[in-house]
Amino acid sequence: MSPARPPEGDRIEARQRETTHLGLILFAHGARDPRWAAPFEAVAARIGAVRPGSKVQLAFLEFMSPTLPEAAAQLVAAGCQQIQVLPLFLGTGGHLRRDLPLLMDTLRAEHPAANFTLRTAAGETDTVIDALAAVAVAHLDTPAE
Repeated sequence: MSPARPPEGDRIEARQRETTHLGLILFAHGARDPRWAAPFEAVAARIGAVRPGSKVQLAFLEFMSPTLPEAAAQLVAAGCQQIQVLPLFLGTGGHLRRDLPLLMDTLRAEHPAANFTLRTAAGETDTVIDALAAVAVAHLDTPAE
């Protein structure tokens, strides 16, 4: 005899409790011009629209704040125990090969109760490559004015 499944509302509440411990850091390079951050802020806003209540922080390598350690501290303080770091870089260059692993080690040392997972650079995913190709094709299909 299989155990009874909890009512739908109970399953939703259980999922919400599980996701309250999850956090996402969108990690970008940073720039001196604050307008540079607008597309990254738009990404965070769209995530919030699709997943209301999700714990998402922007973080920057240099020139802007919050830094990766600051964003991680904010998520840990909010109760996140599982934190994914998604580099919003087009490719895995020097910063992601040299600087980010050292930063990840620092996060793990500063917050031993949290689990930090480093994801593949967004620009190396099929979804982003397809989106960039679609933008390029749209330009090929639209004559310049």
